[in-house]
Amino acid sequence: MFFWFIGTALVTVWYVFTDPRFDYRLLFVGTVLPDLVDVPGGQARWAHSLTVAVGTLALVMLVTAGRKPIRRLLLGLPIGLLLHLVFDGAFASTKVFWWPFSGSWGDVQVPSLERPLWLNALMELAGVAMLWWAYRRFHLADPARRAQFVRQGTFTDIGPTPTRGPRV
Repeated sequence: MFFWFIGTALVTVWYVFTDPRFDYRLLFVGTVLPDLVDVPGGQARWAHSLTVAVGTLALVMLVTAGRKPIRRLLLGLPIGLLLHLVFDGAFASTKVFWWPFSGSWGDVQVPSLERPLWLNALMELAGVAMLWWAYRRFHLADPARRAQFVRQGTFTDIGPTPTRGPRV
């Protein structure tokens, strides 16, 4: 799963933080990283652990103390890791979610591999719909706005996409 995590993270962070300076690039990396690490082996390992996500957050906060610009950039990674756990339902497996406090991992499959294919497809479609909403909301058809996102990782909100009136 790819679009589900990026779409849900984008919409969640946009509405929760409402910070036009938030850098979304590492957020997107953080949202897909647990599956990039764990899906090839088929089993949920350390990347689906709350300990790793919170540890990453603590590390970012300690290393960037007093350096706001770099903190704003790096905070996206642990926030993305945490949102992945939420939107993947990783908390349903105590062994993985609370690793290393819960002992060994055992034989726990990655949550997205446990779900039926039709449900994963539906979730991916919902993610595509959320990304389409963002594309329209932030006017990313405009090359200057896309370039701003690539350079700065930010979106400029100028409100909903204007509707076109009838052609005359």
